[in-house]
Amino acid sequence: MIELDDQVLKKLQMIELEMLIEVDRICKENNISYTIIGGTLLGAVRHGGFIPWDDDADVAMLRPEYEKFCRVCEKELDKDRFYFQNMDITEGYRWGYAKLRRKGTVFLREKQEHMPYEQGVFLDVFPIDGTPDNRCLRIIHDIRCFCVRKILWSAVGKEFSKHFFERLLYGFLYRIPEKTIKGWYRGLILTKNANTTKVVRTLAYPAHGKLRGYYRRWFAQTSPIEFEGYIFEGVKDYKGWLTYEFGDYMKIPPEEKRKAHPVTEIKLTDISF
Repeated sequence: MIELDDQVLKKLQMIELEMLIEVDRICKENNISYTIIGGTLLGAVRHGGFIPWDDDADVAMLRPEYEKFCRVCEKELDKDRFYFQNMDITEGYRWGYAKLRRKGTVFLREKQEHMPYEQGVFLDVFPIDGTPDNRCLRIIHDIRCFCVRKILWSAVGKEFSKHFFERLLYGFLYRIPEKTIKGWYRGLILTKNANTTKVVRTLAYPAHGKLRGYYRRWFAQTSPIEFEGYIFEGVKDYKGWLTYEFGDYMKIPPEEKRKAHPVTEIKLTDISF
């Protein structure tokens, strides 16, 4: 595993900032609503930019906005600098969210080196989907999400799970045709009241907190927020979201909990913005 020094980490962050600027440009030119999320939103509030040890950037969009963004990227993405990946257009890509990547870079995640697609420095683009407001139905939906997520993960689990029987099980799951699995994933997207449920979630990630998801208003109501000297869209009620996600979010974690993605190969490039 490669340990990133401060100079390399800063250059990596500036490439991710370049991609954030591109996402913001596309969204504003096409009236697409988005928000920075996760550690990116936390960094904006607590540090005015990247968390000093963070090595990725995240944005999120409600499902209709996400689908529009994916379509628009096909025509309007600056393909001289970036490329876009999701399950619909990238062979072997098994994640239920998209990645914008920087051309001319390499960022190989540990245990994903064997995945059959190009892996440059990335920005995650998460679709946010409705989940049933009825708690019992939401639990059932969550179980379905868990099963599909594990099947998608089998491409990694069959190689790197710690226990033999886990690798054996993942190897069996991996034999399910990719087209079938992706159909099951799309089946998780609600067709009834999908855009009006009070609770939403990322289908491809574990459901969070007591809600098993998030309040829709956190993603539907955004406002400008400064990040590394640029203005992006963030959760309007960022205090509510950050407290729900991180607890005492202004408290700096101890050094041993400042985690970054483990990488085995990295190549960066000069940026232009």
